[in-house]
Amino acid sequence: MRIIKYLIIIFALFNLSLVFAEVHTFDDWLKSFKKKALLNNISEQTFIKTMSNVKYLPNVIKYDRYQPEFYEDTITYISKRTSKKKISKGIELYKKNYKIINVIEKKFSVEKELLLSLMGIETNFGTYLGKINILSSLATLSFDKRRSDFFTNELITLLQLVESGVIDHKILFGSWAGAYGNFQFMPTSIKKYAIDYNLNNKIELKSIEDSFASAANYMTKINWKHNEPCFMKIDLSENIPKKFLNKSAKKIKNKKKLSYFKKYLINYDDININKNLLVGIITPDKDIIENAMNFKPAYIVFENYELILKWNRSLRFALAVCTLKEKFENEL
Repeated sequence: MRIIKYLIIIFALFNLSLVFAEVHTFDDWLKSFKKKALLNNISEQTFIKTMSNVKYLPNVIKYDRYQPEFYEDTITYISKRTSKKKISKGIELYKKNYKIINVIEKKFSVEKELLLSLMGIETNFGTYLGKINILSSLATLSFDKRRSDFFTNELITLLQLVESGVIDHKILFGSWAGAYGNFQFMPTSIKKYAIDYNLNNKIELKSIEDSFASAANYMTKINWKHNEPCFMKIDLSENIPKKFLNKSAKKIKNKKKLSYFKKYLINYDDININKNLLVGIITPDKDIIENAMNFKPAYIVFENYELILKWNRSLRFALAVCTLKEKFENEL
C-alpha cells in the first residue's frame, strides 16, 4: 500500500514537472501573453499582424546581462562617449539643423547642448539606431524572468500605440532593449512624451523635428532646470561617513546642502557654486568595478543630474551626458 502511495506521488510530481516545463516555453508564454494583450484594448487583428512573426532572441539576453554600465569604470565609460570626434559630429549635425533646433530649444526651454548630448550618447547622432526587431526583443525580455513585468508593460504599450495608429509596426527596428529612434525612446516614453511636432499626423522619431521636440518635451515634463548645474567632480576626505556615498542609480540618498559637506570635501574652496544647493554624493565604481577605490572617483550631483537618471537609470550614463553637454557649451 505504501509503495502504491509513493508511486502515485512520484507520478504526480513527474506530471507537474512536465506542466511546469511547458509553461516555461516561449510559445506557451506567447499564448499567455495574447490573453493579456486582448484584455488591454488590443484587437485580435493588431495582435496577429504584430506578434505572428516574433522570435525568441538569445543574444538579447546576453546584451541584457553584459552592459557597459556593469563593467566599465567611470573614467573609461565617460571618455569613450565624450571624445573630440563625438563633439565634431554633434556640431556638424547642429550646423545642418540649427534653425529647427534653436526653435525647439526656445519653445521648450531645454538647452540645445543637452539635446545634442542625449542624442550623441544614445545613438551617436542617429548612426546607431539599432537593427533588432523591437517586438521580438521586448517579447524575449518579457519572457525572461529578470525584469519580466517591466518589459511586458512596455510590449503592451507598444501594441496599444500600433492599435491607435501612432506607430507603424513595420518600422519597429531599434535597440536590443526595445528602444526606438534618435533618442532611443521606450514605448512608455513614446506614449507619454513623443509629439508630432511638424503636424504631419505621424510621430517620426528618426526625424530631427519630431525626435528633438519629443526629447525636449520629455525633459520639460520632468521639470528640467534650464542652465542649472548637473554634477561636479570632488576629492573626498576618507573620514566621510559611508552613508553619504551613493553607489546605486535607483535613488540618491542622504542629500544635504553643499555647505554641509565642507569638512569632507578636500577641494571645497575651489567649488564656485551656490553652497545652499541640495546635493548628493556618488561613487559610481565601488561595488561594481573590481578593486575600485572607496572614495575615487567621486562627484557631487544636483537636481538636474537626478532628472537624467529618470531617462536612464545609470550613474555613468548621466555623468557622460552632463560631461558632453559641458563640452558642447564650450564649442557652440
